[in-house]
Amino acid sequence: MKILIIGATGMAGSALTKLAHEHGHMVVANGRDEAKLAQLAHENPGIELLAQDAFTLTKDQLMAYDVVINAFATAPTTAYLHIDLAAHLVHELRGENMPRVAFILGAGSLKHGDHLVVDEILADESTLPWRAVPQAQLVELDLLRSVDNVNWVGFSPAQLFTAGPASDKPLHGTDDVLFNTNGESVTTSGTMAIAILAELEQPTTTRGRLTVANG
Repeated sequence: MKILIIGATGMAGSALTKLAHEHGHMVVANGRDEAKLAQLAHENPGIELLAQDAFTLTKDQLMAYDVVINAFATAPTTAYLHIDLAAHLVHELRGENMPRVAFILGAGSLKHGDHLVVDEILADESTLPWRAVPQAQLVELDLLRSVDNVNWVGFSPAQLFTAGPASDKPLHGTDDVLFNTNGESVTTSGTMAIAILAELEQPTTTRGRLTVANG
């Protein structure tokens, strides 16, 4: 496949870039920091680079790909950009015969018993500096769920999303937060990359959200 990875230099994006390249896909790494893109290309010889603001990607550009992966990340002060970028991609990719688009979402929208993880976040005053991100990504998922003419799929990590190699015993689900046998709710970037590539290579879900965690 020809895959565009938005936010390719970030934690999740770089893991996805590496894995997709290793799987033999034609990878185009998108970002705004040319120095970081150059380093990514040095680490993954043969990938293509697209130094461009993702918000300026046009329909014609996006249609050149089989898959678009949105691994965009931003600071809590601009968390609303998660919603804005999702809306932009939805606008450009509506209709039949369009590329599939995958979104990395937060854990806040996952269920934990009779409530959402975001409810726990909002109840904890210590989360104030960063809670805007899970709040925005909850809205992002709600937006996607209202769309019936875009070939989208979403992926949520566990409560802690961190850099690291893939788990050899990953846990898979849909809408409930996952915990391993030690009671930990953790997803590494390597585990997330494997889950996304597996779904893109052998699709099981259309217009739905999946979740993955380290076992």
